[in-house]
Parts: sequence; structure tokens; C-alpha cells
Amino acid sequence: MTTRTLVLGGARSGKSAHAEGLLTDATVTYVATARRYPGDPDWDARIAKHVARRPATWHTVEATAAGDLSALLTATSYDDPPILVDDLSTWLAGALDDAGAWEGGSLGAVERDVDELVCSVARCRARLVLVTAEVGLGVIPSTRSGRLFRDHLGALNARVAEVCDEVQLLVAGIPLKLR
Repeated sequence: MTTRTLVLGGARSGKSAHAEGLLTDATVTYVATARRYPGDPDWDARIAKHVARRPATWHTVEATAAGDLSALLTATSYDDPPILVDDLSTWLAGALDDAGAWEGGSLGAVERDVDELVCSVARCRARLVLVTAEVGLGVIPSTRSGRLFRDHLGALNARVAEVCDEVQLLVAGIPLKLR
């Protein structure tokens, strides 16, 4: 039976490292959803830190367009190596970018992308671990874009949690099993 695990946590909670530790197979498909931004050395350093932590036997796939992740998950078979997606929050930020949502663009495309992603998570036949930021524990953002991101990520997390077998929350580096 396929197991789908959602790992949530706040910034610097240890969620990515914890998710990596859940997979003990020699070969893992690591799906990186973060986009690279020219001229942002801090972001490049964060990505490099994640890359350096991964075993050399892990295969990295960059899924930076919204449909890339859904297509990859839908195409899996039971014999495929486990998949680690890190993370859904950067995936959503990219989907919001593509839709022009920050500037008031239509959210219809984002909602379709989210629907497609949730369906592909539910259909994924390989062992799957998904990482995402938990955004519902902080203050209400003072900007429209902050509220837009928080609201859509909270809804995405809830929908993905519905189709996952296990849900864990990292708080101060400590995993709490929610399901």
C-alpha cells in the first residue's frame, strides 16, 4: 500500500530535514519546487544547503511550473522510488506568480492548479512525502499579498492533508503526529 505523508512546519522548524529522514531508501526522487531568482545570493545559498544535505544517490527533479508537479505525481507506478516534494509553499508561490495574482490577476488558474495537484497526490502510487509551511499559527499579514498567500496555502494544506495517510507537524524541531 502506498503511504502519503504531509510534513508541515514553520520557518526553520526542521521540516525538510525531518521529511528527508522519513525516507531510508537508497534511491529517492527529490522534487524541488523552488524557482531560482537571478541576483538573490541568499536564496541560492538556501537551495545549496538543501542540495548538500541530500545523499548522492537521490535524483533531483525541478518542478517549478505548476503543472510539472502534478504530471510527475500522476505518472508514478508502485515500483518507483519514493518521492519527496520540497515544498508545496514554494510551488504555490510560483502558481500565484504565474497567474499574476499578486497584482490582482484571476485566481481561476491557481484554483485549477490546486485541484489538479490534490488529485495527483491522491493518485500517486509511489511512497510520497510532501513538505509545506504551516501558516495558520501566526499573525494576520498586513498586506494583501501576504493574506492571499496565507489563505491559499492554508486551504491547499488542508486539502492535501485530506488525501494523505499521515500528517506531521514540526514545532521547534520536534515532530508531532497529527494523523
